[in-house]
Amino acid sequence: MSKATELTTGNFDSTVKSGITLVDFWAEWCGPCKMIAPVIEQLATEYTGKATIAKVNVDNEGELAERFNVSSIPTLLVLKDGEVAKRFVGVTSKTELAKALDAAA
Repeated sequence: MSKATELTTGNFDSTVKSGITLVDFWAEWCGPCKMIAPVIEQLATEYTGKATIAKVNVDNEGELAERFNVSSIPTLLVLKDGEVAKRFVGVTSKTELAKALDAAA
């Protein structure tokens, strides 16, 4: 089971409204998404209590993908109090993601 929080249109805004959140926009059929999944899980463990690490399945939550102009996946957003602080498209290293999370804190 994933350590990352699964986001939907129903819980997205309440989850990201305060603090730091990393959101991974992904899909089951996406090869690069599968490559980055272990990194997302590691960050979810390492940032427990410091940041929320979350995932949005674009096949199920097209409205959220559209809202954030996600046209390629994986797209990763670092949000601070609900606002986009940093955006990554494609496979991104754990180091880069951690740096962005730390910078947003």
